[in-house]
Amino acid sequence: MATAPSPEPGAVRGPSPLWTLGLFRDELVTTFRRWRTIALLGVLAAVPVLIGIAVRVETGGGSTAGGGGGEGPAFIAQITNNGLFLVFTGLAATLPFFLPMAIGVIAGDAIAGEANAGTLRYLLVAPAGRTRLLLTKYATTMTFCLVATLVVAVSAFAVGALLFPLGELTTISGTRIGFAEGLGRALLIALVVAASLTGVAALGLFVSTLTNSGIAAMATTVGLLITIQILDQIPQLHALQPYFFSHYWLSFADLMRDPVYWDDLVRDLGIQGLYVAVFGSAAWARFTTKDITA
Repeated sequence: MATAPSPEPGAVRGPSPLWTLGLFRDELVTTFRRWRTIALLGVLAAVPVLIGIAVRVETGGGSTAGGGGGEGPAFIAQITNNGLFLVFTGLAATLPFFLPMAIGVIAGDAIAGEANAGTLRYLLVAPAGRTRLLLTKYATTMTFCLVATLVVAVSAFAVGALLFPLGELTTISGTRIGFAEGLGRALLIALVVAASLTGVAALGLFVSTLTNSGIAAMATTVGLLITIQILDQIPQLHALQPYFFSHYWLSFADLMRDPVYWDDLVRDLGIQGLYVAVFGSAAWARFTTKDITA
């Protein structure tokens, strides 16, 4: 009776899940230990501090700053009444440029930076595989999205609690909610903002597979980000604007309505999913067929 052939002693087995987790851990450590990453997080943390100090100085701790309203930076009008509103203001102030710029830098450098440093080829010598390495790079970028958003939120909350009173919140709809519920909504808003950056992360990762220069990839990603934001402000392009990844970014303000208005939030997450699918697939197609020489 014939027996099944035994595997060759030197046969190469695929990497185990534990090895994959180790690769992801190493990527996280490498990314967050870079001075560039620390500097980016420092700038993001400083924005709410500057806003809080400016409001405190302007109002002298008494009067209301800015005008009324509910969306975006107009939350600044409520900061003197409740420091928790500094979280919403900080996220609204950093979302149009600072947060996506930081994501673009990390995503743009993910593959191109390794190629420029001459380490990409050595990473692929290990039993990682191109698909696994690409997914690890994207997971690392997504982790940075979450950490960067939470850094803004935590910094804003700390400064708001230090400089202004805390308590019940008045929603955009005019209803009152407790502080615990308001804190929960602030956390949910931070998670939504992080999810809103997934499209930029996928775009940056795709650009990173097109070049061996990390600086070129970062500059291109940030340039595309600025271009899209400009196009999103041109009235003649209103038919295309709902498909720009930045169009519904400030819809997180609808989480401060009572009841919550979900339509634009769902559209925002849907657009981000579309960008992730399109540019994630493009990055995979490019990277898995790319001739690695560095």
